[in-house]
Amino acid sequence: MGAVLVFAFIFLLFGGMPIPFAIGLSSLVALWVGNLDFILLPQRIIAGTDSFSLLAVPLFILAGEIMQRGGLSSRLIRFANTLIGHITGGVAMVTVLSATFFAAISGSAPATTASIGSIMIPEMEKRGYPREFGAALSSAAGPIGQMIPPSIPMVIWAVIADVSISQLFLAGIIPGILMALALMLTSYIISRKKGYKGKEKRSNMNEVWSTFKEGFWALMTPVIILGGIYGGIFTPTEAAAVSVVYGLIVGLFVYGDLKSKELPEIFINTVKTTTIVIFVISVASLFGWIMASEQIAPKIVNGLLSISTNKIVVLLMLNVILLVIGCLMDNIAAMVILSGVLTSVAATIGVNPVHFGAIVVINFAIGMVTPPIGYSLFVGASISNLSIETVSKAVWPFLLAMLIVLMMITYIPAITLFIPELFY
Repeated sequence: MGAVLVFAFIFLLFGGMPIPFAIGLSSLVALWVGNLDFILLPQRIIAGTDSFSLLAVPLFILAGEIMQRGGLSSRLIRFANTLIGHITGGVAMVTVLSATFFAAISGSAPATTASIGSIMIPEMEKRGYPREFGAALSSAAGPIGQMIPPSIPMVIWAVIADVSISQLFLAGIIPGILMALALMLTSYIISRKKGYKGKEKRSNMNEVWSTFKEGFWALMTPVIILGGIYGGIFTPTEAAAVSVVYGLIVGLFVYGDLKSKELPEIFINTVKTTTIVIFVISVASLFGWIMASEQIAPKIVNGLLSISTNKIVVLLMLNVILLVIGCLMDNIAAMVILSGVLTSVAATIGVNPVHFGAIVVINFAIGMVTPPIGYSLFVGASISNLSIETVSKAVWPFLLAMLIVLMMITYIPAITLFIPELFY
């Protein structure tokens, strides 16, 4: 069954079948070969999605949609521009800083790329930056949305790997900030080399204060969400519901940019996105169950450890494997399918589960901007009207910076564990 499962999946995937259907069909073939009852299909699908914590996923998706339409991103960009827009490469840095602010609201890499990139790519082009540079930077900044809490992939990994969502959220804060600083430094180096200037005049304190007041309610979103979670007021799932209500109040009544007639479209988009995510989780749970029943995870673990038992070497191998999988496969499907293998390897070499969860999520976040199947790349190419090949060529300097940060996060556990250990 295990061999049939793996080979059928690879065959269907490279045959061009969409990933969720390749997962589901290969699982059915494996059940048929193993002469198991097909009743396992609905049983595992229900079991894979029967989790209260997973309710946070559609709620955070809805909150991101509401806040994207509610004018929060444009106000965050204006505030970021008054802070650093005057520096060499300032407009590029504003893109990264705005994406970091928005990441603490949306929890999604494609949503962050779309919301910030649609405003900043034309702005960068107006300032003399090549369009492909702006598209590549927006694509690279988007995955910060998966690192800084609230993060949808972190919720999913925490559920399937039985890790605390709250602790994993905290573990993503410093890595997300480091990733933003790395992208800003790369932008500065490229801008200095190419002669890309910032805005003509530095903003005075009145302008900074004015844009801060404008963006105050947007900036308060992560404070309310994270403050409520770690203050013991509500759970991460309840926090997702609070963020929806808060986003509606701010978008409809405070800023007024969100119109009630837009709500049906927002709800429909949320349902579409949620359906895709939950469908992937449900079919991947059957795939993962077959892998577990066939003892595939221990065999892979033993295979890896036969190469080396050195923790540094094993972590390096895992990073390479996760990066390759992340650029070829949907990250949610990969997390569900490989969770058994990955958690077994981490436990064997003695890696803290929260630290390892952050490593997995960040690897797959980088996969979102890695050719050939980086979702953020496709979003960046789409909103800039450029080919995926053009954006892929321009993204490599930013990708290199992200990989350096990944190595730091992997081999310096304190980067991820410092904040969680303060609270727990």
